[in-house]
Amino acid sequence: MTRILLATSTPGLEQLVNKAAGSDPAVELVGVARSGKDAVRITGKLLPDIVAVELRDNDTAETVREIMITAPTPVVMVSYQDGSQLGALSARALDAGALAVIPAPTASDASLEQAAIDKFLSTIKAMAQVKVVRQWRKKTSGDLPAEGAARPVASSPIGIVAIAASTGGPAAIRSILKDLPADFPAPILIVQHMSNGFIDGVAASLDSMVALKVKVGANGERLRPGTVYLAPDGHQLGVSGKSRLRVVDEAPIQGFKPSGSYLFGSIARSFRAESLAVILTGMGDDGTEGLRALHVAGGKVIAQDEKSSIVFGMPKSAISAGLVDFVLPVEEIARKITALAS
Repeated sequence: MTRILLATSTPGLEQLVNKAAGSDPAVELVGVARSGKDAVRITGKLLPDIVAVELRDNDTAETVREIMITAPTPVVMVSYQDGSQLGALSARALDAGALAVIPAPTASDASLEQAAIDKFLSTIKAMAQVKVVRQWRKKTSGDLPAEGAARPVASSPIGIVAIAASTGGPAAIRSILKDLPADFPAPILIVQHMSNGFIDGVAASLDSMVALKVKVGANGERLRPGTVYLAPDGHQLGVSGKSRLRVVDEAPIQGFKPSGSYLFGSIARSFRAESLAVILTGMGDDGTEGLRALHVAGGKVIAQDEKSSIVFGMPKSAISAGLVDFVLPVEEIARKITALAS
């Protein structure tokens, strides 16, 4: 049984979530908090498996942060409005510890409505299994050897950095980017799995927080050092040669669009041993297939370690496949990227 606490003051959203929960005997809506303060208090009292918080205003991030401090519980943000208007709010909530932003279970006709409910509930159930912590744990410095990665690290200078992340990724990405210098000598390409409508807000939020230029990538755009390009909604991100960005509406890779595997495979073909891939926290195994091509090409791979990952699925898959050169806590990854690019 997955026990949900909903935090919303919107009757329409409460009705939708109540209807969704009532359609699945393995899900129970155990309570509704009408304010952020109530959400924090009731979370500590009822100890739900997951808290679904309406993404609505500037207090949302503070609600998430307080839950993570007082009663750490998986939190997802539920979007009941146009996602394009909530991008900055979603970025702050994700940075505070929310696992994901998901659309409310609604649609215009019966068949689509059931599909939306099923997707909502499957996401809720998956996120409820995530083990959360109050904050990143401090780690000792130094590289941790990756299982099965015995090959020596190539000495080619880094010409490009590619990062893939899913659940827990926005906070990990911010942690890395804030420690990179404004004059970083290579472009950085990022695939972050998230609901449509929020990537522009995440890019704008990161751009305001870090020294690097952060933007959503556009097809044909010239690659520039010290610039971070995020994959736009519903498109694959890669490169065209060594000078241009490639953003295309191509097929999903193992269900992902954008896909970390597509990105890693693309830079491997163009940059070969000058490629550096970083695989971060996230469910599933996206990225592993693309890393096989990068490994053969002589590129370098960093994986986030288990203790600092919200979900160890993606890094674990790459490590188990023997495709990783360095396994590091998230706060050590920027230092290693900078060293490899120097």
